[in-house]
Amino acid sequence: MDKNEIEVDIKVPNQTRYLSLIGRIGEDIAKELDRYGGDRETLAYHINLVLTEAMVNAIKHANAGDPDKMVHIYINISDQDLMIRVYDSGQGFDINTIPAPDFDTLEDRGRGIFIIKSLMDTVRYAKVADGNVLEMTKCLRTSFPPPPR
Repeated sequence: MDKNEIEVDIKVPNQTRYLSLIGRIGEDIAKELDRYGGDRETLAYHINLVLTEAMVNAIKHANAGDPDKMVHIYINISDQDLMIRVYDSGQGFDINTIPAPDFDTLEDRGRGIFIIKSLMDTVRYAKVADGNVLEMTKCLRTSFPPPPR
């Protein structure tokens, strides 16, 4: 692990009461990113929101609200990017078939994946050994080196 790298690996019970804890962890990590050239307060809010939405999806949909299951969250921050993985033990789904939400209705669901895709640079959902993983990546580099001569 690089000396500038931050790694967080946590498992929490499949309960919504842990949402604020996970969101705050994401916020605190973002506020420490001195190398991020953008607005760190906005980044902190976005990470909180993405973590919260991903965890709600894992709790309510993938793990079907089963209090005996766990949600596993892994966060890795390198010089280049922020990567968040949320593991669940559900049946899985095709992330590309989720329709964009209808913002004219007042339904309290159906916006999580849309929000995550809007705030992160890449989003993947895949089958793994004991379930599924939602992997979200955000590029932290705000400037690029000049092209080679």
